[in-house]
Amino acid sequence: MTSDEEKVLATFVRDGCLVQIPARQSKKLVILRWLVERFEPGVRYPEHEVNEKLRQANPDYAALRRYLVDAGLMQREGGVYWRPGEAPGE
Repeated sequence: MTSDEEKVLATFVRDGCLVQIPARQSKKLVILRWLVERFEPGVRYPEHEVNEKLRQANPDYAALRRYLVDAGLMQREGGVYWRPGEAPGE
């Protein structure tokens, strides 16, 4: 992690919670990469479990879930989510 990324996390994360979703895309990507670490590669998660993990970081879990998918950090199919590089069902 670079010092710039550490600064972004220090600005937007307090006690493991995301206090604000950054507007700037580059900062948002730092936050999204931090959030995706809550999910193990190769594991399929039902939507309610994804929501719960993200809700622990910020109440706007639906936006965070959407941002993770839009950024390509998570994939979804039929209400099941996984980190890319891992095919569903594997």
